[in-house]
Amino acid sequence: MSQLSTQDLTVRFGGHVAVNRVTCTFQPGTLTAIVGPNGAGKTTYFNLISGQIKASAGSVRLNGVDMSGLSAPARAQAGLGRAFQLTNLFPNLSVRENVRLAVQARAGAGLNLWRIWSDRKDLMVRADEVLEAVALADKGDALASSLPHGDQRKLEVGILMALEPQVFMFDEPTAGMSVDEVPVILNLIRQLKADKTKTILLVEHKMDVVRELSDRIIVLHNGELVADGDPATVIASPVVQQAYLGINPTEEVTS
Repeated sequence: MSQLSTQDLTVRFGGHVAVNRVTCTFQPGTLTAIVGPNGAGKTTYFNLISGQIKASAGSVRLNGVDMSGLSAPARAQAGLGRAFQLTNLFPNLSVRENVRLAVQARAGAGLNLWRIWSDRKDLMVRADEVLEAVALADKGDALASSLPHGDQRKLEVGILMALEPQVFMFDEPTAGMSVDEVPVILNLIRQLKADKTKTILLVEHKMDVVRELSDRIIVLHNGELVADGDPATVIASPVVQQAYLGINPTEEVTS
């Protein structure tokens, strides 16, 4: 059984069909990159899967269970973990407190920041392990709002790791990051990819990142699924050359 699947997933905004009957399955142990030109429906497709947008038609299933009627928080609790293109943090809490809340939520221990810590040292240890993994151990006491953009992206990945979802969804995780900061995020995704029980979905414009990380690429164009396969085959296909890269394979190249 596939871990995550969409069946005829569709959303309409007035007369515009932003995602049109997309049927796809995502297996554990694979990283699937979702690519396409601007306006292709990539982030909208993500929003439909994670529940930020309600579908006009079709379904989202996780381990065979229909998620379509569930809210975004309920889907997250069921195992769909989402990192956004724009950071989604508690800005007035410290870095450590942001991660602690995620650890507590995963353990079903509620959201009281202080009450349980004296009794649950294991949760404190787990929070510190996550901070170490995302290279933020030395910034645990800093306010999340005070971090530079790159560190905020790392913190968001750390929160996602602390929630231990079945499916990790990354929407342009390197957006706005400096050249020096990008490798840290990519290394974190590689670590997650090593766990073959997890499914990873990645929306990314940078084709070098897509080539390096993905096991599979699906291509959306005008809201429709137009290509699906291994990276080399998909990138070389005429429909992707034209729709995504802007190259017409039938044109002669002149010098």
